Amino acid sequence: MTKIAVLGTGRMGASIALRLLDAGHQVTVWNRTAARAAPLGQAGADVARTPAGAARDAEVAITMLTDAAAAEAVLFGPDGAAPALPPGACLVEMSTIGPAAVHALAARLPATVDLVDAPVGGSVAAARAGRLRVLAGGTDAAVARVTPVLAALGAVRHCGGTGSGAALKLVLNTALLVALGGLADTLAVARAVGVDPAAALDALAGGPLGGVLGRAAARDADFPVALAGKDLDLARAALGATAAPLVRATRTVLDAAPDPTTDIATLVSLERS
Repeated sequence: MTKIAVLGTGRMGASIALRLLDAGHQVTVWNRTAARAAPLGQAGADVARTPAGAARDAEVAITMLTDAAAAEAVLFGPDGAAPALPPGACLVEMSTIGPAAVHALAARLPATVDLVDAPVGGSVAAARAGRLRVLAGGTDAAVARVTPVLAALGAVRHCGGTGSGAALKLVLNTALLVALGGLADTLAVARAVGVDPAAALDALAGGPLGGVLGRAAARDADFPVALAGKDLDLARAALGATAAPLVRATRTVLDAAPDPTTDIATLVSLERS
């Protein structure tokens, strides 16, 4: 049993906390909106009032937050978790914030605290079932130490040094979003030439867009348009002056979405009737 703090209990953070409870770990949770953490208390977690309170006795602290600004506030703001972590603890940063932000957080942590960046691939349902793909970056020793915890969530891939997990997650999300934009345009062509979208989707399922079609059809995922736009902004910042017209075009598509809180699947019409 490991003492674990989970900081940020939105849908994914809550699913991770529940999975860790099921695996027999001692879990303390904190969320900025306390009501979102209350059901986890009923499930057996301790609920802390502050990030520092959650982190004080933790062997492993997991952050699953919206963006780099939120991670910085939770770790280093008033009642922040970072100064409260005991010597020998490991911070596992699971938010999608990009490698530059991971390195910035690592530089500010106490010297006695390790950092492993471990963003994930997979849905809320995958988290509850322990079927996530965990992309871990950090020293061999740090990743080895937290792998027994992360293995409860899914398959752990050690990507390399600090920031490498965050970097690979950015690559994977960019591929997904650009391909999703390609699928939307492909269906537009289907309609323009009189091909029934349902027939087009059935044919596409066995081709190069099959994987993204499966993601677009998923109903248990949690990847709002607003977060997708944030991830593409991270990719664009990393690109600098490098020409990447599809990435930039996909960001324009996201900007046109009527509701930024809906899942990215809404960018593609999957109506089969």
